[in-house]
Amino acid sequence: MLPLPDSDAGTARADALTPWLKRDRLLVSLGLVGLVALAWLDLLRRAGALSPGSLGHEMAMPRTAPWGTADGAATAIMWAVMMAAMMLPSAAPVLLLFSTVNRKRGAQGPPAVPTAMFLLGYLLVWGGFSLLATAAQWGLHALMLLSPGLAIASPLLGGLILGAAGAYQFTPLKKACLVHCQSPLDFLLTRWREGAGGALRMGLRHGAYCLGCCWVLMALLFVGGVMNLTWIALIAGFVLLEKVVARGMLVSRLAGSLLLVWGVTLAWRG
Repeated sequence: MLPLPDSDAGTARADALTPWLKRDRLLVSLGLVGLVALAWLDLLRRAGALSPGSLGHEMAMPRTAPWGTADGAATAIMWAVMMAAMMLPSAAPVLLLFSTVNRKRGAQGPPAVPTAMFLLGYLLVWGGFSLLATAAQWGLHALMLLSPGLAIASPLLGGLILGAAGAYQFTPLKKACLVHCQSPLDFLLTRWREGAGGALRMGLRHGAYCLGCCWVLMALLFVGGVMNLTWIALIAGFVLLEKVVARGMLVSRLAGSLLLVWGVTLAWRG
């Protein structure tokens, strides 16, 4: 059989890939499920849920000894994994929408933009937040303000964090970022950037909105325990809920009211 000319070979390869490109939503969904599953398995390992007889805080990092560089690096990785486990489910709708828009634009002529680059940009933003969270945990550890369960031991400080998280739910910045996260189509259509670099920049921008929406909620991990899996799951569930329900802003402000009451009560008792 004679080899096909280069143009014909390229066309044949494109035709062979077409059925897979049309399954992009399925492929992206499976990829996200896999990443979230791996992240949660790692959290379970760190929390000791897969190792009977071991304590979660002992698996995460030393409790009383001064930290070194290795402890800081391990903690940063832990936070990055935790952010992926918590935030990827709520990012799934925009990733699926991006892949759909990307495929349709590619079918019209422009080159396909890898959805993976958009996801990378998104995760880089939360990776940056993980470094800040690590610095905060390092400081709390040095000041001996963390309990054995990696929760803030001071009721007053815990109450202040709860109150701050509650108050933030009523701010214009929270509203603007939540509106963006709830309706990303306008962002994708008006701020589209071609190429892998463009997809990365779009992921970074969307990640910044997502960070603006949720960063104070992530600080609540210091109140309930950094490696408290139930607390992690509750916060992740709330983040997903306020982004996908039609009245997400109402949900956000109801939660803000509860957090304010909880924070004042805890600080008063402390």
